[in-house]
Amino acid sequence: MLFRFLDRIDKISSIFELLAMIHAKHIHKYYDDLHVLNDVSLNIKKSEIVSIVGASGAGKTTLLQILGTLDFPSQKNGKLIINEVDIYNLSKKELAKFRNNHIGFIFQFHQLLPEFTALENICIPAYINKTSKAEAEKRALELLDFLGLKDRKNHKPSELSGGEQQRVAVARSLINNPEVILADEPSGNLDSESAENLHQLFFRLREEFGQTFIIVTHNKELADMADRKLTMVDGAIVD
Repeated sequence: MLFRFLDRIDKISSIFELLAMIHAKHIHKYYDDLHVLNDVSLNIKKSEIVSIVGASGAGKTTLLQILGTLDFPSQKNGKLIINEVDIYNLSKKELAKFRNNHIGFIFQFHQLLPEFTALENICIPAYINKTSKAEAEKRALELLDFLGLKDRKNHKPSELSGGEQQRVAVARSLINNPEVILADEPSGNLDSESAENLHQLFFRLREEFGQTFIIVTHNKELADMADRKLTMVDGAIVD
């Protein structure tokens, strides 16, 4: 009876893994003797908005970097599957292409290139993907229009407000139609009104484009708006 029960649990767990947009298992990360991530496992469904909260140094950003394939676990038994692709079976070239096509990133400080206009900044990931200039600009203009920035397309970052710069960064993250958006303190550098507008935008984007969002934040309002809130303590998810 016990073995049949355990087998049933394994089968249910496998079904959840198959349904997940992101499945991570046994993720450990060490920096010298510091155990930054301690056996983290999680499943995130398609079109789910998940917030990750916790004190500074809890491992939130490190986890986000690993989920975004920008970093790797310290132990070889770690597993990461995104949209049914086993990430750790990809070559370095395949991984770079996968990341550019399937994952969008939004950072606290925008990371816009100052010498380029809003339109040019948005197009960069599309150009990396070898999208034609005409097609990339067409998609970028559609996103600028959707985000209320069409009249700012030729402005450089220094000519935009903080909220406008962050919306340009959001448009850049969407240019290749990624299934997953990872945001690290996206409203941490914004005033309260701009932050609230950005928070509402994430849910509007989910409804419009169906993306999955993982958001690391210290903003309680944003964290509580998410479909699910994960709390990290000392490198582990505690709820």
